[in-house]
Amino acid sequence: MRHGLREYPDSDALAKAAASYVAELARNVVEISGTFSFAVSGGHTPWAMFEELSRSDVPWKNVVIYQVDERVAPPGDPERNLTRLLKSLAGVCALIKPMPVDEADLDAAAKRYAAELPEHLDLVHLGLGPDGHTASLVPADPMLDVADSLVALTAPYAGLRRMTLTYRALARAHQLLWLVSGDDVKRPLSLLVAGDVSITAGRVQAEHSLIMADRSALGS
Repeated sequence: MRHGLREYPDSDALAKAAASYVAELARNVVEISGTFSFAVSGGHTPWAMFEELSRSDVPWKNVVIYQVDERVAPPGDPERNLTRLLKSLAGVCALIKPMPVDEADLDAAAKRYAAELPEHLDLVHLGLGPDGHTASLVPADPMLDVADSLVALTAPYAGLRRMTLTYRALARAHQLLWLVSGDDVKRPLSLLVAGDVSITAGRVQAEHSLIMADRSALGS
């Protein structure tokens, strides 16, 4: 798919610009439809954006936050994306819908989470890994070929299984927002911008897509 691309001098400028973009979009969508659905990924890059958002003019009581992916780990575990998300957004009154990765029957939990997803997501935030993965759509995982489910479980990756939105679920996004930072993702970012489907991130399709990246990621 085709992506818009915006460049920022460093990770701090990237976080502030991304927070401003999300806040403005949230206000506009809430004004039109009353609710803003926002699915967020983990990783290191977005936490500064979320902290900026927590101080921004956002109609939080009308915001519903879903998770794009989550590690299968106990509640409060530092490996959990939710742990960092709750810390970054402390004090805001958004409705947060965590992925139920601490349940015994993970397959059933994934189906229930899929049933909670709206028909369309107003905004989906994605990151990009050095191996070209996004969400928990990791290279060579069998779940990459899942076409009949919105939420699926991965094989162990970096020591942990993950619950993740599938390509089918990501395609429900009205808008994708990629936040990309650091010189370790220069190659996969160039492939993503080029629409190269050899990386798992390159296979994501949605209505609109915007990449926000800092200079180190772009190699400029």
